[in-house]
Amino acid sequence: MTLFDQISEDIKKAMLAKDKVALDALRGAKKEFLEAKTAKGSDGDLKDEQAVRILQKMIKQRKESAEMYTQAGRQELADNEMAQVKVIEQYLPKQMSEEELTAALQLIIQQVGAQGPQDMGKVMGSATKQLAGKAEGKAISMKVKELLNK
Repeated sequence: MTLFDQISEDIKKAMLAKDKVALDALRGAKKEFLEAKTAKGSDGDLKDEQAVRILQKMIKQRKESAEMYTQAGRQELADNEMAQVKVIEQYLPKQMSEEELTAALQLIIQQVGAQGPQDMGKVMGSATKQLAGKAEGKAISMKVKELLNK
């Protein structure tokens, strides 16, 4: 079952359970999926890799929104955004631990022959492709900087 089908099924379950937070998050995901399927240049099919990228983007947007709501003193709105993040995260592949991320990045650094901070672009290009869906871009970037500055 594709992520699109899984989310469509889970929307029905959320409706029956009257779970408003899950329903809002899943409807938002389905909307994004449908837009990607019908976008210009699309073949009308949504692969799981594309769906994972869309979900990651949604999580990033919701975390940023929650941060802004918190700064504005609107904690109830921030809590709602973070609850939606938790719902969406269930559909992502298991995230790498810090140790797994470090080991994977050290291997990538060796593969591309990076020598120092000046090679960050080479490492990031390869790392973001290989670790897509398994680690957040921000975490990858910070760890790569740390490893290249040693």
